[in-house]
Amino acid sequence: MIWNNRNINSYGGDRMRNGTSFNYMAAIILLDAVCLLPICVSAANLRFGTNGQFKILQVADMHFANGKSTRCLDVLRSQYASCSDLNTTAFIRRMIHAEKPDLIVFTGDNIYGKDCDDPAKSMDAAFAPAIESSIPWVAVLGNHDQEGSLSRERVMKHIVGLKNTLSKVNPPDVNFIDGFGNYNLEVRGVENSELGNKSVLNLYLLDSGDYSTVPFISGYGWIKPSQQLWYQRKSEKLQRAYKDGPVPQKKAAPGIAYFHIPLPEYARFHPSDFTGVKQESIGSAHVNSGFFTTLIETGDVKAVFTGHDHVNDFCGKLHGIRLCYGGGFGYHAYGKAGWSRRARVVVVSLDKTAKGGWGDVKSVKTWKRLDDQSLTTIDSQVLWTKTVGHR
Repeated sequence: MIWNNRNINSYGGDRMRNGTSFNYMAAIILLDAVCLLPICVSAANLRFGTNGQFKILQVADMHFANGKSTRCLDVLRSQYASCSDLNTTAFIRRMIHAEKPDLIVFTGDNIYGKDCDDPAKSMDAAFAPAIESSIPWVAVLGNHDQEGSLSRERVMKHIVGLKNTLSKVNPPDVNFIDGFGNYNLEVRGVENSELGNKSVLNLYLLDSGDYSTVPFISGYGWIKPSQQLWYQRKSEKLQRAYKDGPVPQKKAAPGIAYFHIPLPEYARFHPSDFTGVKQESIGSAHVNSGFFTTLIETGDVKAVFTGHDHVNDFCGKLHGIRLCYGGGFGYHAYGKAGWSRRARVVVVSLDKTAKGGWGDVKSVKTWKRLDDQSLTTIDSQVLWTKTVGHR
């Protein structure tokens, strides 16, 4: 959706390019209602709601720069004059209001460092809608975040210092790990349920790097052995805790992984094997570091979500794991004129127990929303369901 920046700044009854009226101030008031929810932004308080669901909003490739003065890329000629970074901000706010997620995940290239006059201020503005919502949010880095005046480490440290974020620079209990922004989140069951004190969903966030540091290998970076070892050990620890008492479980709790650069395995799909579209080549590293094999062997991750390739938005299944793109979100990122920017939503649902309470995870579903007049929902699909006898 292309908003007129003059109207956005005036907070009046905004007029969209098709002539439909939208009251932006009313939307802000509604968003403030979301902000008033009694949410304590703490990793220890991440848990499923009383409806047995946990919803995640993925925002991929904002490419935020300097706000109103930053022009959009790859929009229709009629849209260009009024389009800027503020359109990205408006899209995030609309998504937060429409979906009311339990967690927002930014999967890299949050800012476009080369075009940022002040990367810190750009990050403040880019993440402002999430911060203002009081909804917990996290971020990982892409290949463009550090291309301004701040190093990769300083970019991640700035993110960690912002309000309402659960992001971490790196695991506190690990002496060495490659990259910045490797951490995990545990999502507990419904409060006062039999699994209310167990992590029934585990989220893994990793730094997929920026560019190859090996002189004779060009292209993008990859997830290194130190990161894979950390993931394996963390997963094994979580699996042991889940299978032990009280309320021991037979199988591992499902996991979801988020990072920026897609794995080479994303190129394995035929168009008939996925839901969504592939409109550009897979921008993975030129070497395969084996992380997909690590995921298979470790066994808990059911779905992987990346960004990086803005006009790809598909989900495919390979050896039992879903490999998905978020789809291009930001207006200062390359895209395709006439092809709406989009966001991905994931909803994880719990199973009902014999006594009518909430148990372990039953299913993982997803859909995408387009930044059009009605935030159109497309490509709804089930990514994973619990097999019989899971517990």
